[in-house]
Amino acid sequence: MQSMVLPKQHGAWSMLLIPFLLGVIAGIPRWEHIPLFLSWLFLYLATTPLLTFIKLKRRKKIYLRWFLIFFALGISFVIYPIFTDMKLIYFGIAMIPFFLINMYFSKIKKERALANDIAAIIVFAIGGLAAYFYGTESLDLVAFNIFFHTLLYYIGCTFYIKTMIREKKNIKYKYISYGYHLGLILLLFAINQAIFILAYIPGIVKAIVLYGKKIPIKTIGIIEIVNALYFFIVMAYLLI
Repeated sequence: MQSMVLPKQHGAWSMLLIPFLLGVIAGIPRWEHIPLFLSWLFLYLATTPLLTFIKLKRRKKIYLRWFLIFFALGISFVIYPIFTDMKLIYFGIAMIPFFLINMYFSKIKKERALANDIAAIIVFAIGGLAAYFYGTESLDLVAFNIFFHTLLYYIGCTFYIKTMIREKKNIKYKYISYGYHLGLILLLFAINQAIFILAYIPGIVKAIVLYGKKIPIKTIGIIEIVNALYFFIVMAYLLI
């Protein structure tokens, strides 16, 4: 069998894991979260060959094959969680419009578009909602915070990464990134969630201090991993 088709964007693994794990930890963990996560993992893996299949004109068979393999595994693992709570289907339905946006941008070969990134972030944030709901059977303020803060955090990461790599010479993105991260502080104060600023401090600092610095892509990636771990630990503490 030909080599496995896997995602090339390493940052997406953080988006796959952190919202889901926050949903489990902040809610009520149950052993059935394991097959739910495996389904979430394989359905995510299925998106790379599918989007590549849509994008490319050549070598389509290998991408279609791996999409079908991952998709079948994802569906097989989700059968039991859905059997125990049919309402999980609604979360999958909620993801569809945003994944269709990803398919559109893949088709026109503009995967780096900001709208495409935000659509993907929303899908991952919905995954966190699903994990929380599966344990608690409710969508309350904690669920809202999981969705809201993972969304805000990863949009901030998107702006930062663009200013450090693909848009590093685009002064417009510099001010968008600065404005976003500083506006984030004002927003959290305005909605009486100033305590959550603790989770964003490294992200805000790096977005401003590291801009314009010549940093290897590998180092940027390592910094993002450390920042994501910090965000996860602080958010888990604040939500529990």
